[in-house]
Formats: sequence, C-alpha cells, structure tokens
Amino acid sequence: MTIERFHTGARMSQMVVHQNTIYLAGQVAQNAAGESVANQTKAILDQIDALLAEAGTDKTRILSATIWICSMDDFAEMNSVWDAWAPQGHTPCRACVESPRLASSDFTVEIGIIAAK
Repeated sequence: MTIERFHTGARMSQMVVHQNTIYLAGQVAQNAAGESVANQTKAILDQIDALLAEAGTDKTRILSATIWICSMDDFAEMNSVWDAWAPQGHTPCRACVESPRLASSDFTVEIGIIAAK
C-alpha cells in the first residue's frame, strides 16, 4: 500500500494520502498570522481548499474536522467564516476545542482535516 507525503519537512508533512484517505496536518494561518480570528479562519480554509485540490478532492469529501481556538469567546466569529465555507449537505463530523496556546502566539485558530479522495 502506497503512502504519499506532500510538503514534507524535517518535522512533519502537510498532507499524507493513504489509499483513498487524505490527512492534513493542523493548518494555521501562515499568511494571516496575528490577524483576527475571522481572517485566520478564512486563510486556513483557503489553504485546506488548495491542499485538497492538490490531492484531487475537495471540501465536499471532508470526513472529519478538528478545530482548536485559543478562546471559546471567538467561537461565533470562527463559525461565521466556517458556516459560509462549509458545503451544505456535505458538512463533516467536527470538534472544536479551546486550546489557550497554539504553536505561536500569532495563531488563534488551527484546523485539522481528514477527507476522502
């Protein structure tokens, strides 16, 4: 069984494909660091769209999403962006967890995805 790794560095790969399942590393807003929760969420979802397209799939095939936010006070702001992006009728299983610290203080949102090909 083939395992494909994409955008691989010393510590991790941004995406791993095994059979017909795509696993994305937790995505943070590299291009919107320090910006609002809404802007970071939008940037992350754009990154997710790009990675899924690279793997030959799209957001309608997402199976599961895990979202970490630094404060549940930002839940509604993050959801306003998520809800506009999530394909109705194809919404994934999802968990959202408060995590007061992410990899950098510039990041307030992180999203991990598992999708089907």
